[in-house]
Amino acid sequence: MTTPIRYNNIAVSLHWLVALLILAAFPLGLYMSDLVLSPTKLKLYSYHKWIGISVLALVVVRLMWRTVTRVPALPNSMKPWEKTAANVMHYVLYLMMLLVPLTGWLMSSAKGFQTVWFGVLPLPDLVGKDKALGELLKDWHENLNYLLLALVVVHVAAAMKHHFVARDGLLTRMMPWLGSRKRD
Repeated sequence: MTTPIRYNNIAVSLHWLVALLILAAFPLGLYMSDLVLSPTKLKLYSYHKWIGISVLALVVVRLMWRTVTRVPALPNSMKPWEKTAANVMHYVLYLMMLLVPLTGWLMSSAKGFQTVWFGVLPLPDLVGKDKALGELLKDWHENLNYLLLALVVVHVAAAMKHHFVARDGLLTRMMPWLGSRKRD
Protein backbone atom coordinates (compact mmCIF):
# COMPACT_ATOMS: atom_id res chain seq x y z
CA MET A 1 0.00 0.00 0.00
CA THR A 2 1.45 3.36 -1.00
CA THR A 3 1.33 6.41 1.22
CA PRO A 4 -1.43 8.79 0.10
CA ILE A 5 -0.62 12.34 -0.97
CA ARG A 6 -3.62 13.76 0.88
CA TYR A 7 -6.04 12.70 3.59
CA ASN A 8 -9.07 10.76 2.39
CA ASN A 9 -12.52 12.36 2.26
CA ILE A 10 -13.65 10.86 5.57
CA ALA A 11 -10.60 12.24 7.42
CA VAL A 12 -11.03 15.64 5.76
CA SER A 13 -14.74 15.74 6.60
CA LEU A 14 -14.16 14.76 10.24
CA HIS A 15 -11.35 17.32 10.57
CA TRP A 16 -13.45 20.22 9.30
CA LEU A 17 -16.62 19.18 11.13
CA VAL A 18 -14.75 19.03 14.44
CA ALA A 19 -13.01 22.33 13.66
CA LEU A 20 -16.35 24.05 12.96
CA LEU A 21 -17.89 22.64 16.14
CA ILE A 22 -14.96 23.85 18.23
CA LEU A 23 -15.16 27.25 16.56
CA ALA A 24 -18.84 27.38 17.56
CA ALA A 25 -18.41 26.04 21.11
CA PHE A 26 -15.62 28.36 22.25
CA PRO A 27 -17.32 31.74 21.68
CA LEU A 28 -20.63 30.29 22.84
CA GLY A 29 -18.95 29.22 26.08
CA LEU A 30 -17.48 32.69 26.58
CA TYR A 31 -20.80 34.39 25.88
CA MET A 32 -23.05 32.17 27.97
CA SER A 33 -20.84 32.12 31.05
CA ASP A 34 -21.43 35.85 31.63
CA LEU A 35 -25.21 35.69 31.29
CA VAL A 36 -27.51 35.91 34.28
CA LEU A 37 -29.46 32.75 35.04
CA SER A 38 -32.40 32.65 32.62
CA PRO A 39 -34.12 30.25 30.23
CA THR A 40 -31.86 31.60 27.47
CA LYS A 41 -28.72 30.83 29.46
CA LEU A 42 -29.93 27.29 30.18
CA LYS A 43 -30.74 26.77 26.49
CA LEU A 44 -27.27 27.99 25.46
CA TYR A 45 -25.66 25.69 28.02
CA SER A 46 -27.57 22.79 26.47
CA TYR A 47 -26.37 23.76 22.99
CA HIS A 48 -22.80 24.05 24.29
CA LYS A 49 -23.02 20.58 25.85
CA TRP A 50 -24.48 19.13 22.64
CA ILE A 51 -21.57 20.56 20.68
CA GLY A 52 -19.04 19.28 23.22
CA ILE A 53 -20.41 15.73 23.25
CA SER A 54 -20.54 15.79 19.45
CA VAL A 55 -16.88 16.83 19.35
CA LEU A 56 -16.01 14.04 21.78
CA ALA A 57 -17.87 11.43 19.71
CA LEU A 58 -16.43 12.65 16.40
CA VAL A 59 -12.88 12.72 17.76
CA VAL A 60 -13.26 9.12 18.93
CA VAL A 61 -14.49 8.19 15.43
CA ARG A 62 -11.62 10.16 13.93
CA LEU A 63 -9.05 8.37 16.08
CA MET A 64 -10.54 5.00 15.14
CA TRP A 65 -10.46 6.00 11.46
CA ARG A 66 -6.86 7.11 11.80
CA THR A 67 -5.86 3.70 13.17
CA VAL A 68 -7.16 1.92 10.04
CA THR A 69 -6.04 4.34 7.32
CA ARG A 70 -2.66 5.62 6.29
CA VAL A 71 -1.71 9.21 7.02
CA PRO A 72 0.00 11.15 4.23
CA ALA A 73 3.73 11.50 4.70
CA LEU A 74 5.12 14.87 5.70
CA PRO A 75 7.15 16.63 2.98
CA ASN A 76 10.81 15.63 2.75
CA SER A 77 11.65 19.34 2.81
CA MET A 78 10.70 19.46 6.49
CA LYS A 79 13.52 19.21 8.98
CA PRO A 80 13.42 16.25 11.40
CA TRP A 81 12.60 18.53 14.34
CA GLU A 82 9.70 20.03 12.37
CA LYS A 83 8.30 16.57 11.67
CA THR A 84 8.62 15.66 15.35
CA ALA A 85 6.94 18.93 16.37
CA ALA A 86 4.11 18.34 13.87
CA ASN A 87 3.50 14.82 15.18
CA VAL A 88 3.61 15.92 18.81
CA MET A 89 1.23 18.80 18.03
CA HIS A 90 -1.29 16.41 16.47
CA TYR A 91 -1.20 14.07 19.46
CA VAL A 92 -1.62 16.99 21.87
CA LEU A 93 -4.51 18.38 19.80
CA TYR A 94 -6.25 15.00 19.89
CA LEU A 95 -5.69 14.79 23.65
CA MET A 96 -7.14 18.27 24.14
CA MET A 97 -10.14 17.51 21.91
CA LEU A 98 -10.88 14.62 24.27
CA LEU A 99 -10.08 16.37 27.55
CA VAL A 100 -12.04 19.58 26.96
CA PRO A 101 -15.43 17.90 26.44
CA LEU A 102 -14.70 15.29 29.11
CA THR A 103 -13.96 17.96 31.71
CA GLY A 104 -17.16 19.76 30.69
CA TRP A 105 -19.17 16.56 31.11
CA LEU A 106 -17.48 15.84 34.44
CA MET A 107 -18.16 19.41 35.58
CA SER A 108 -21.84 19.15 34.67
CA SER A 109 -22.08 15.86 36.55
CA ALA A 110 -20.36 17.27 39.64
CA LYS A 111 -22.60 20.33 39.60
CA GLY A 112 -25.69 18.12 39.42
CA PHE A 113 -26.72 18.96 35.84
CA GLN A 114 -27.15 15.88 33.69
CA THR A 115 -25.98 16.12 30.10
CA VAL A 116 -28.78 15.27 27.66
CA TRP A 117 -27.39 15.02 24.13
CA PHE A 118 -29.62 16.92 21.69
CA GLY A 119 -32.27 17.01 24.39
CA VAL A 120 -33.20 13.36 23.85
CA LEU A 121 -30.33 11.10 24.96
CA PRO A 122 -29.55 11.39 28.67
CA LEU A 123 -25.90 10.58 29.30
CA PRO A 124 -24.84 9.07 32.61
CA ASP A 125 -23.28 11.32 35.20
CA LEU A 126 -19.58 10.55 35.36
CA VAL A 127 -19.22 11.59 39.03
CA GLY A 128 -21.58 12.26 41.90
CA LYS A 129 -22.77 15.73 42.81
CA ASP A 130 -19.93 17.58 44.56
CA LYS A 131 -19.87 21.39 44.59
CA ALA A 132 -16.12 21.71 45.27
CA LEU A 133 -15.26 19.20 42.56
CA GLY A 134 -17.61 21.03 40.19
CA GLU A 135 -15.75 24.30 40.75
CA LEU A 136 -12.37 22.60 40.29
CA LEU A 137 -13.55 21.00 37.05
CA LYS A 138 -14.94 24.35 35.88
CA ASP A 139 -11.45 25.84 36.25
CA TRP A 140 -9.88 22.87 34.44
CA HIS A 141 -12.46 23.06 31.65
CA GLU A 142 -11.86 26.79 31.14
CA ASN A 143 -8.08 26.52 31.26
CA LEU A 144 -8.00 23.54 28.89
CA ASN A 145 -10.20 25.51 26.48
CA TYR A 146 -7.70 28.37 26.42
CA LEU A 147 -4.86 25.89 25.92
CA LEU A 148 -6.78 24.29 23.05
CA LEU A 149 -7.33 27.73 21.53
CA ALA A 150 -3.59 28.48 21.72
CA LEU A 151 -2.76 25.13 20.13
CA VAL A 152 -5.27 25.72 17.33
CA VAL A 153 -3.71 29.14 16.64
CA VAL A 154 -0.24 27.54 16.42
CA HIS A 155 -1.65 24.73 14.22
CA VAL A 156 -3.25 27.24 11.82
CA ALA A 157 -0.11 29.42 11.79
CA ALA A 158 2.03 26.40 10.92
CA ALA A 159 -0.37 25.43 8.14
CA MET A 160 -0.22 29.00 6.75
CA LYS A 161 3.58 28.97 6.95
CA HIS A 162 3.68 25.74 4.95
CA HIS A 163 1.24 27.07 2.38
CA PHE A 164 2.51 30.61 1.86
CA VAL A 165 6.20 30.44 2.84
CA ALA A 166 7.42 26.86 2.32
CA ARG A 167 4.92 26.24 -0.51
CA ASP A 168 5.30 22.52 0.08
CA GLY A 169 1.69 21.45 -0.54
CA LEU A 170 1.17 20.42 3.07
CA LEU A 171 -2.09 22.37 3.46
CA THR A 172 -3.64 20.78 0.37
CA ARG A 173 -3.55 17.41 2.17
CA MET A 174 -6.44 18.62 4.37
CA MET A 175 -7.84 21.24 1.96
CA PRO A 176 -7.96 19.44 -1.38
CA TRP A 177 -10.07 22.23 -2.92
CA LEU A 178 -6.93 24.40 -2.92
CA GLY A 179 -5.58 22.20 -5.70
CA SER A 180 -2.46 20.16 -5.68
CA ARG A 181 0.91 21.75 -5.49
CA LYS A 182 4.18 20.16 -6.40
CA ARG A 183 5.72 18.32 -3.44
CA ASP A 184 9.42 17.70 -3.02
